[in-house]
Amino acid sequence: MSNLLERITVDPSICHGKACVRHMRWPVEVIIDLIASGMSFDDILNDHPELEKEDILASLSYAKISLSGKTLEEVN
Repeated sequence: MSNLLERITVDPSICHGKACVRHMRWPVEVIIDLIASGMSFDDILNDHPELEKEDILASLSYAKISLSGKTLEEVN
């Protein structure tokens, strides 16, 4: 899982410091919203070719860690 989590970055100069995918302006919360809206991984990847399947999996892993009360630093 830690390899996937390397795809999640936090940079104060990108999206107000929210957890994002690979220093892009793709906050984890937006990826989770896309999944919650019913989009499949394939739908997301077809609509947003800059994303990779591993980015979606990393976002889900990050969300799980956040809900557990841990931080990204504690896991990496």
